[in-house]
Amino acid sequence: MVSKSPVYKSVVIESSAVAVEGLCRQLLAEAAGNNFNGDDIFAIHLAVGEALLNAVQHGNKTDAGKQISIECLITPEKFDISITDQGTGFNPEAVPDPRSEENLYKSWGRGLLLMRSYMDVVEYNEMGNSVHMIKYKAKAKNVS
Repeated sequence: MVSKSPVYKSVVIESSAVAVEGLCRQLLAEAAGNNFNGDDIFAIHLAVGEALLNAVQHGNKTDAGKQISIECLITPEKFDISITDQGTGFNPEAVPDPRSEENLYKSWGRGLLLMRSYMDVVEYNEMGNSVHMIKYKAKAKNVS
């Protein structure tokens, strides 16, 4: 079933993997309802899941007393989401490239790389505790 009107969600969830998982399921169902294809759903799932888990683990330091704020707009053309944690933030430009030879076996930085690779827009607020991402719907391929 394709939605004909935009879906806007503004929610606050507890800082836990269980809450992240439940919210991801809801958002992916809404994206599917707006006729995003399988590749787009995969990209959204990967990037949003990573951003939410980063908020839990790195931003809120796995503190169950902290929360994550999410604002999301899903239209037939785009999936637009902002995720804000209660942490002190970070400088995303200071995170070394995990593809560099000296970083290949280090366990950090890959999530940011995946988010940047799969979303069309990835930007952070000045403090570094909020990420805004957009995925534009892939154009349907004409079959002749």
